[in-house]
Amino acid sequence: MKITPVASSTLATVGYGEGGELLQLEFCSRAVHRYFAVPTAVHEELLAAKSNGSYFNQTIRGRYRFVRVGRLGPVDGVADPMLSGSQRGAAWPAH
Repeated sequence: MKITPVASSTLATVGYGEGGELLQLEFCSRAVHRYFAVPTAVHEELLAAKSNGSYFNQTIRGRYRFVRVGRLGPVDGVADPMLSGSQRGAAWPAH
């Protein structure tokens, strides 16, 4: 997965794995979500958007299934272990 830092007040990094159409977003809150079945074009448009946060809200949020996979540590940037099933974010149905 290629991880790209972005200059956004909503997102910190954007990752994408083309083989599985997996989009990983690290939010500025340091929460990390993985979105499933996201086309390559959506990833490219997200990176090219004038406002990454607005693009996320208009095109990705509520349209793709996702799971919250963790939260990066507040100081050293080391990812926490996978969260238990009861702590994962709700998965939305894909459109």
